[in-house]
Parts: sequence; C-alpha cells; structure tokens
Amino acid sequence: MKRMIEKWMGATKAAGSRWPALFALLALGGLNAALPPSLILSGSRWSLLAVISVLGVPLAVSHYKGAHDANQILGYVLNGIVTTSMVISVALLIRALPLHLEQPKELLQSAALLWVANILVFASWYWRLDAGGPHIRARQGGYVSGAFLFPQMTMSADQRQAAGFKNWSPNFVDYLFLAFNTSTAFSPTDIPVLSRWAKVLMMLQSIISLLVIALLAARAVNIL
Repeated sequence: MKRMIEKWMGATKAAGSRWPALFALLALGGLNAALPPSLILSGSRWSLLAVISVLGVPLAVSHYKGAHDANQILGYVLNGIVTTSMVISVALLIRALPLHLEQPKELLQSAALLWVANILVFASWYWRLDAGGPHIRARQGGYVSGAFLFPQMTMSADQRQAAGFKNWSPNFVDYLFLAFNTSTAFSPTDIPVLSRWAKVLMMLQSIISLLVIALLAARAVNIL
C-alpha cells in the first residue's frame, strides 16, 4: 500500500498540478458570460459556466480516485463543449459585423474575449491530447516523446540534470505558452510540432485567431 501511495504521489507531482487546467475551463465559462446574449447560442450567459462547474466536480474526483479513463473521457467532453461554444460565438460574431447587430464597442470587446478564449481552448486540447494525456505522461516518469519538441528534449542528459530537468514533463503552463504563441505569431516559435494531429489543431487555432484579429482591425478602421 505504501508503495502504491508513493507511486501515485510521484506520478501526480510529475504531471504537475491539474488545477491550472480546471481554472482555464472555468475562465472560459467566465469569458462566455461576458459576451453579449446575441453571441451565445443558448442566450443564457451563465449556462456554459454552470455546465463546466457541474462536470468539473466528477472530473476532479475521478482524478483523485485514480479513475483515469473516466477522467480522460470527462476531459474530452468538457473540451468539446467549450470548443463548440467558442466556435459558435465566433460564427455569430462574424455574422453580427455586417448586420450591425451590436454596438462597435461591444463588438471589439467580444472579439478580444474570443481571442483569449481561443488560446485557453486550444491549450486545453494540447494538454489533454499530447503523449496520451497528463496521466500517461506522468506514468512515463518524464517527457520522452510526444506531439511537440520542447527545448528541454533537445538537451543532453547531463545538461538536463544540471538544469534540474532530469524528469521534466510539460504542464498546463507550457501548453498555454504554446497556444499563446500560436495565436499571436501564428507559429509555434520555439516548440516545433511533430505530430500531424497537432499541426491540424494549430492551423485551426491560427485561422480562428486570424479571423478575430481581422475583425478587430476592420472594426477599428471603420471607427476611425
């Protein structure tokens, strides 16, 4: 029993805290609540946050109970819900622009909120999918291979040990950094992409970011 507890604690430490990933989902619910009702499919600002809060409880419980398959499935479901909500809001934003359904100030604020939401949504997907997910990455005892080539992976064994990265594994902040760079520079910058599925996701993220930024720029020019 002692060995099992130590192994579980070691895996949890290697995976890093899962709270940032859960906070990111809750933040997405908050961003959705800040959008005008016309850009939300359900019309209720708090519906998404309520769904995330309800599903977030079994998500956290399944992790601490060691039900990793259930945790992964719940993670996919939550990610799918927030992704669908964001894509619908972006589509409604594009529709609202030529029809003048919202005031210019609200359109600009909505575009900025959806740009941030785009980063959080794709960071959640990268974190959930890369190298089999957080639990598999933790069980490996370090990040050996995956969809992304992090700088720590290019270091020699001696360099990694000297830098304190011997059993290094990416946590949510690393994927958030990757998603932020993708939405700003439209490229992964210092983290090359190795997997085809990751390349497809990054292309989709860049397209959404480009659409939102283009809307912001177009609206700003019209206002001026």
